[in-house]
Amino acid sequence: MATKLLDHIELNPRVCNGKPVIRGTRVPVTVLLDLMAEGETWDQILTGYPALTAEHLRAALLYAKASLENADVELLAA
Repeated sequence: MATKLLDHIELNPRVCNGKPVIRGTRVPVTVLLDLMAEGETWDQILTGYPALTAEHLRAALLYAKASLENADVELLAA
């Protein structure tokens, strides 16, 4: 299922400068993650982006998770 969800993510240098977007849209994964981090509900996000589905939001989260698993993240001390 994870692989199928990741099929919703597109990396194309001609779309949003190659940043990951939801396939067939110009909606960057980072925009969706920002909205979630700001406390928007999935229903609110889907209302604002009617071309998207809950599966697209799951794909964005899965992509973020996969990215973190494959990257060294350095947290700044407070």
